[in-house]
Amino acid sequence: MALIRRCVGLLLLLVVSARASAQSATSPSTGGGSGSASTVNGVAINGPAPPVAPDTLARDGQGHVTLRATRITAPVKIDGKLDDEPYRLVQPMGGFAQTEPRRGEPATEQTEMWLFYDDENIYVGAKCYDSSSEEQWVANEMRRDSMNVVRNENFAIYFDTFYDRRNAFLFELSPIGGIYDAYVTNERAPGNTDYNPVWDRQAGRFEHGWTVEMAIPFRALRYKPGASQVWGVNARRTVRWKNEESFIQRMPPNQGSVIFQISLGGTLVGVDAPSGSKNLEIKPYAIAGLSSDRLAKPAVNNDLSKDAGFDVKYGVTQNLTADFTYNTDFAQVEVDEQQVNLTRFPLFFPEKREFFLEGQGIFDFGGAESTTRSGNTLTPLLFFSRRIGLNNGAEVPIDVGGRLTGKVGRTTIGLIDVKAGDTAATPTTNFGVVRMKQDVGRRSNIGLLYTGRSNGVTNAQATQAFGVDATLGFYDNWTVNTYWAKSDRPTVHDNDTSYRANVVYNGDRYGLQYEKLRVDQNFSPEVGFLRRSAFDRQFGSLRFSPRPAHSKRVRKYTYSANYDYIANTEGRLESRDVNAAYNVAFQNGDGFNAQVGRSYEYLPTPFAIAPGVRLPVGGYGFGDVTAAWAQGNQHKVSGTFTVSTGTFYDGHRTTASYSSGRIELSPRLSLEPGVSVNWVDLVEGQFTTRLLSNRATFTVTPRMFISGLVQYNSSTNAVSTNLRMRWEYNPGSELFVVYTDERDTALSGLPTLKNRAFVVKMNRLFQF
Repeated sequence: MALIRRCVGLLLLLVVSARASAQSATSPSTGGGSGSASTVNGVAINGPAPPVAPDTLARDGQGHVTLRATRITAPVKIDGKLDDEPYRLVQPMGGFAQTEPRRGEPATEQTEMWLFYDDENIYVGAKCYDSSSEEQWVANEMRRDSMNVVRNENFAIYFDTFYDRRNAFLFELSPIGGIYDAYVTNERAPGNTDYNPVWDRQAGRFEHGWTVEMAIPFRALRYKPGASQVWGVNARRTVRWKNEESFIQRMPPNQGSVIFQISLGGTLVGVDAPSGSKNLEIKPYAIAGLSSDRLAKPAVNNDLSKDAGFDVKYGVTQNLTADFTYNTDFAQVEVDEQQVNLTRFPLFFPEKREFFLEGQGIFDFGGAESTTRSGNTLTPLLFFSRRIGLNNGAEVPIDVGGRLTGKVGRTTIGLIDVKAGDTAATPTTNFGVVRMKQDVGRRSNIGLLYTGRSNGVTNAQATQAFGVDATLGFYDNWTVNTYWAKSDRPTVHDNDTSYRANVVYNGDRYGLQYEKLRVDQNFSPEVGFLRRSAFDRQFGSLRFSPRPAHSKRVRKYTYSANYDYIANTEGRLESRDVNAAYNVAFQNGDGFNAQVGRSYEYLPTPFAIAPGVRLPVGGYGFGDVTAAWAQGNQHKVSGTFTVSTGTFYDGHRTTASYSSGRIELSPRLSLEPGVSVNWVDLVEGQFTTRLLSNRATFTVTPRMFISGLVQYNSSTNAVSTNLRMRWEYNPGSELFVVYTDERDTALSGLPTLKNRAFVVKMNRLFQF
């Protein structure tokens, strides 16, 4: 109870602080810029003064840009032709400058852009001039929110509607109609792609290139109340066949995706956004299916089931949204991708359910995750939504749930309350999450997170976790992430905290990182995820990334070195990894990487690494050499080919893999194969692991696709099939047809059926 009172007290303090900030301050502080910030309706903007009509763009000597949107009296027809009257009367915005490959130079392919609005929508139009033939364009993906859309020719724009220089709504379109929309939180890529608003768009052609038209409803956005809005904005043009990126707001290159640097964007003025209604959306669903489970006792064979439920979205204010769900069903969600685990720690599987994915970034805690060289996350997650409605991979019914997300002044708010369970295996369980973050300065924030879980109405076996965190941004490339967290369980009263301090410099030419991370022995967030407990980590890395001045083939070289030291809480070394890497990024988007590493691992208990193979207690030193070739998306066959070999515990391991694979058969039809094979030879025994997968996707239109995923994992002796058809038959309304099948390959002969299901689910969106 003391922990709850502390949490509530801090929450109240943040709320009071946010209200005081909203009353005393006119706007969030702006980034370091020209030093001559203008003021619009009491909001200090970063960049030149707004242009005076008929001008639509102003730019200062440092490259900062201020754009002015134009009000129109009649809607623009979204057909990709750009022949409506506003396009003739309003001058376009241009002057895109390269970020890649030649920073600051004018784009080699011109882009013209228009921004209009009326009482319902904000409209975006663009002419993307291109000197090549259409056959040379990289345009081979139509699936919504596929990363391959980003790797195609595309035009993208974001709106930082609160002008907080941290968060934004992102919209992208390719020449063949592939779309990517996401909500960016705290400048973190790739954004939340489960933000899927109802908006209209169309790509077209003209004699010298292709066009973009978008109509984005104001009701799909969240913004501060009041007319004469001041937003952050930036637009990007990607000419993939040249591997060139240019922005209307001049942007520096860095090691990540530049468009997510919201703090460096331009300014948009002139938008008189409507106050709007409360924006009520109701989305009922109906589902029916047949299921078989041969492992159940008694076995289930073609059991018919049907059900119904609904989701409700309500705009409490223009910047606060409440979501409610009743009798939630996630049968349409794609199955998890299989993984092979050769470590003694549990695997992490990402969330895929829509209710928990929308607004997920608000609940992120502690800053960017800490990962090992193999890509495994070490940073504890104080909140992991897969703890709700799932038990060891099996679905647990969610009876009812609610969520409130949004922003009040400079305070971001996230609340979740869910009731789940009430089955023979899982009693009724209540889950609660409280998240608040307060913006500080230009790129910084402080916040707190509280999670709780209890069984039934009596709060039996109640557990909770609490933490405070801060992300401190300095200049453009320095970031400090830190947190302190504590778990609270009825039977544990000490050694139950975790803390972290992480310092990162991520410039284009140089990079460094240092981290101190500690997790106490009894720290256990019950509504979170903990891959490893009872450890003290120190990590350091250095990077040097020069760009050759006159190379026609090579864009960048990268030399890096990392040192990872993990001891237990008593100071005894358990894991150590030292590695050096060399990377070449080619002008056409291909890449080569070579690494050499030396590792040490201490096993405090015997480790069963494979069936019949058990490693004894002790310390093991081993090393490896890795080479990888990344084939860019401009090729018909793309993906990363990797080979690694070296010592492994008291023996040897060789690994060969093909990941992120894609074979383009047509813009509508593609295959995405994946292969990973480990050949392991230890003193205790030999074994081979095989992980094979292939996803075939046929995209009928950007609103309809058919996808099939087949996976084989030798470690679990399982082969699984997942076939999905998704049709957005009306904006926001969907029909799903799903077939899943899992079989056991351990027995001789054909794979034996374990479970099977065929499901049809339909929902309908009603907007008021």
